[in-house]
Amino acid sequence: MAETDRQKTYILGILTLVYAFNFIDRQILGILAPFIALDLGFDDSRIGLLTGFYFALFYTTLALPIAWLADRANRVTIVAVSLAIWSAFTVLSGFVTSFAMLALMRIGVAIGEAGGSPPSHSIISDLFKPEERARSLAIYSLGIPLGIMLAYFISASLAGAEDTNWRLILIVVGIPGILLAAVLKLTVKDPPRGQFDKTPNSTSVPFLPALKQLLSIKSYWAMCFGIAFASFTGYALSAFLVTYVLRAFPGVPVPSLLIALGVINGTTYAGGVFVGGIFAERWAKKTVAGYAFGPALGVAIAALALIAALVTRNYTLYLILIAIYLFFAGFYLGPSLSVAQNLAPTSVRATSSAIFFFVLNMIALGGGPTIAGMISTHYAEEYGVDGGLRIALFAMVIPLILSVISFLIAGRWLPADWAKAQAASSPPGDANQIALAERNDSDPHPQRAQP
Repeated sequence: MAETDRQKTYILGILTLVYAFNFIDRQILGILAPFIALDLGFDDSRIGLLTGFYFALFYTTLALPIAWLADRANRVTIVAVSLAIWSAFTVLSGFVTSFAMLALMRIGVAIGEAGGSPPSHSIISDLFKPEERARSLAIYSLGIPLGIMLAYFISASLAGAEDTNWRLILIVVGIPGILLAAVLKLTVKDPPRGQFDKTPNSTSVPFLPALKQLLSIKSYWAMCFGIAFASFTGYALSAFLVTYVLRAFPGVPVPSLLIALGVINGTTYAGGVFVGGIFAERWAKKTVAGYAFGPALGVAIAALALIAALVTRNYTLYLILIAIYLFFAGFYLGPSLSVAQNLAPTSVRATSSAIFFFVLNMIALGGGPTIAGMISTHYAEEYGVDGGLRIALFAMVIPLILSVISFLIAGRWLPADWAKAQAASSPPGDANQIALAERNDSDPHPQRAQP
């Protein structure tokens, strides 16, 4: 039985809130990095490892088997249990006394967060029609700026002018997630799979055959790398944003800085995610390549804004330019996630999302903070900690350029792949869809697609 509009709105809303808690617990270490580093004696490379490689290794590795399970088991239960696990490890992080202990706690957070997004994407794709998924997934993606904003606000409310109790902040942000997990499990039911597809199919497909199906979709992989390269820079910047400001603009009060960054993330980035989803959907009405060209345009503008932000020595102008960067950097989320779901067969959607996130996070989450931290530490001896970090963040413009190229390539391939996916989901013998797929496969410049 299909859910009512009110039920859909509630489920989408609570899953978005769960995603927000995902990013509260993920972002909080980057916000508190200057204070943790001072207390425990870390350099930038160790902060990069904690927020990057160590976290990403377990997060991405476990996402695949969890997604396989989500294509077979109750997805709501998986999300609820995962939320409880990562929230509990965030609380425990407030009691560590060494790098090794904190690394173990972050691994625990990563293990929990691995079960968040793939099942949630699959649930949302079974709640909304194909033409509504870009917008609904864009709304879900608003959990990112919402979570980051809340992480900044909570930190600001507990931060002192001269001293910040980072342990207390970790405990405070972790406890509500455990309570939300119980609410999710008690109030949400797993929706029927494939209820809005032309050929609903609840048959599960083993991982290797599912991977083989996805490997044949060229635009799927181009979109994967587009979002991965853009997120590479995004994760690197988020890991060292507070640290950079405190070094580049000494004397800025910590609470006011955290509030400013929270407002920027909660408004400009959120606006970019939402506008980017609508913008791509409208472009896609003319050609489905708009799902890739919209993100390419947004990332290109974001790259220019980031360069300008790192050049300026004016604190107010820096915040304005970072806001512009965040707005346009949000353009790629909704369209990219929508493509990953719409190109995938119904029975492998959670697996599709997990593979998408595996590529994204191994490159972006694993590489961004880690590489930036290593570059910063390498150049700190010659140029100082301020100069070393600035050089590291300048280097993060390169992945943005690679992202634009990837999205443009995806736009070249996407119309034919989209038409094939539509034909595959049509009832057997639907001549119109089969002819459309064949025409788009042979035409190097297809102009129209059926959204």
